[in-house]
Amino acid sequence: MITTRGRQLIIDGEPRVIFAGEVHYFRLARDQWRDRLVALRDTGAQAVATYIPWVVHELPDGRIDVTGETADWRDLGAFCDLAAELGLLVVARPGPFCMAELKNEGIPHRVYGLPGVVAPGWRGAPPPTRDLDYLAPAFLAETRRWYDAVLPVLAQRHHDHGGPVIAVQLDNEIGMLAWVSNSPALTEAVAADWRDWLTAQDRLDRHPGLEGSEPAQVRRYLADPPADAAVAVADDLMRFCRARFRRYTDTLAGWVAEHGLGTLPLLINIHGTGGGRGLTYPIGISQLLGTWRNRPGTVAGSDMYLGDLTVGNVADFVLGNVFAAATAGPNQPLTALEFEAGDGNYGQDLGALVPPEATALKTRLAHALGNRMINFYLLAGGINPPLDADPELPGGDGIDRIAFTGEEHGFAAPLGPTGRPNRTWPVLTEVITDLNRVEQRAAGMIPHTDLAYGFVADHYLTEYAVPDDPATRELHDELARFRGFGPRQILARALVLGGYGLAGVDLSPHDDLDRTDPRPIDRSELPATLDPAAHPVLALASGRSLAAATQRLLADYVAAGGRLLLAGAVPVQDELGRDCRLLADAFAIMVGEPLPDQVVDRLGRSRSNHPTVRLDPDSTGLIRPEVRVGFAQPLRHPDATVLVRTTGGDAVGLEVRHGAGTAILLTTDYPCDLAVYQALLERLGVRPRYRTDAEDPGLVVAGMINPEGTDELVQLINVAPYPIETSVWREAKLITPRPITVGARSAVLLQ
Repeated sequence: MITTRGRQLIIDGEPRVIFAGEVHYFRLARDQWRDRLVALRDTGAQAVATYIPWVVHELPDGRIDVTGETADWRDLGAFCDLAAELGLLVVARPGPFCMAELKNEGIPHRVYGLPGVVAPGWRGAPPPTRDLDYLAPAFLAETRRWYDAVLPVLAQRHHDHGGPVIAVQLDNEIGMLAWVSNSPALTEAVAADWRDWLTAQDRLDRHPGLEGSEPAQVRRYLADPPADAAVAVADDLMRFCRARFRRYTDTLAGWVAEHGLGTLPLLINIHGTGGGRGLTYPIGISQLLGTWRNRPGTVAGSDMYLGDLTVGNVADFVLGNVFAAATAGPNQPLTALEFEAGDGNYGQDLGALVPPEATALKTRLAHALGNRMINFYLLAGGINPPLDADPELPGGDGIDRIAFTGEEHGFAAPLGPTGRPNRTWPVLTEVITDLNRVEQRAAGMIPHTDLAYGFVADHYLTEYAVPDDPATRELHDELARFRGFGPRQILARALVLGGYGLAGVDLSPHDDLDRTDPRPIDRSELPATLDPAAHPVLALASGRSLAAATQRLLADYVAAGGRLLLAGAVPVQDELGRDCRLLADAFAIMVGEPLPDQVVDRLGRSRSNHPTVRLDPDSTGLIRPEVRVGFAQPLRHPDATVLVRTTGGDAVGLEVRHGAGTAILLTTDYPCDLAVYQALLERLGVRPRYRTDAEDPGLVVAGMINPEGTDELVQLINVAPYPIETSVWREAKLITPRPITVGARSAVLLQ
């Protein structure tokens, strides 16, 4: 039996940490399956994961072959049986979308010709990607047909019946194509559905004239709104799409259950990294959180492609996991469904190479952050077989294979297309083997936490915007500058590199999802909400826009005894850009306009302005030189303690009392001086559980503790390009008998 409980993955009564590798059976000759699976098993991995592409198994005449009748490599059941014979579990990913460089993202070409499936976007423009409307009746009917063909093969191999299948993924990267192309599905059916949603949410009054309108009129308004409604239309559309994605995955989950697989964990793949960074990854979390909210047994999984792990992006990796955990219920563990494992040469152009140790560092960090399943993607490359000849496409399409990468696929994989290992392979084997040694202990542990880190899911409602609308662009640019990671990503780096363990908490209300949920709401299965007893100290990065409900939540939290570190700006607007100063008013703070970067002198000449700030040595206990900053928002309060001032004397760092609590408001992008942020948190009563005396930055301390507090594992992960020597204390106790050296780009596990 397989279940999830208390952020654990329980298999046959035992908590487990499962390592899997993605091996595409359809890209290998059948006589190669055993070689790749044996190699996978020899790394120490316990499972194989694979996409099961619809486009691969459907023939030009519409028949679906999953038994190998037309080609032996199409025998899905035989692949699963071989995995079981070799002692491997199976994670099944049947789409209908698969991506994986497949033609049409894995959807048969004929589906795109069905009525209502290809949906226009803003102003009626056709989608620039191979996206489809997930809830179009014709698409659902064809997807049902696909599921009815493939799910019985998996059901016969259900783990509870002695088979290897332990989990099923529901579609893949849902909503990603529409997001990256800013092309939401905007048909008349969607517009009518949107109006009904607005009515149920009491939001219809935000859009005068829609009540009683014909669907065609609603669609025209939705697809090309007037300028004064563009921000509200985009905001309501994105909230509505969260509910649509939930309805879609509920539909898929229902079919999975009908085929007897509903007792397995159902997996949702979160997308969103880009350019070696994770700054937009929380957009994927925000888009899809409705698919696992109040859905026990449904588990979110990361899909992070950061390349190397460095001082510059390690906080992206940590916060991606922390934010996903913030939206998960108490019985929904973290997983990594596509865990980048190769050397980075994806385009076979040597445009990038990722050092082998990056995979080991990321694996150790993901493990310490509580991921209970890690699927290395892509573990083994292969060959894209030819598509069956399609009479509707005489002469082919120039490639005539299942994918658009040519004959070979998986150039960067640890095992390349021909099965040759690259330099990542031995490193991967070493880290899996090392972490397997502590699996029995680690599987029941939870990440250590020193303070809460706020995730504002609604700050990431930026995937859609009415084209060329200046108000929306200004609002989204402001959010992107401050949200999540803080201005210049300083707050996140300071805490991660300062050794703090972070517990995520979502500060956005989600009543819009809960009110329209057809299932009863089980409050015990929902994510934790902000509470001074559970979260005595909260760090939050925010800009000048923050919803009224969240501003009120923060004010009430501090009044009840919570301690807040707010970095970025004190909000003066709500999520639609309207004036809203609830938090400032609660704290009795006067908020000035940010200092400009251009000023006009007495003679009318324009000149550059370079804001500089200095710590107050009396209040902070630190002497630091004046530093140039890119943002400074002046604050005034008659009784607050000033921590940071501009050269002109304006306060841009205040400590204020409110009710029983305290707030430190840092409204400038003060540099990432770890000692400064440590001093600010000490004023709020926080010191990290694990303390080091390392002189140079780059060391990440990731601890795991069992619920009883009697056992722990500590990973010292050095993402810097130089060795770091340090001693380590747990609270006041020295836990390293002598200083240890953590080599450049390496890690030490303290047991």
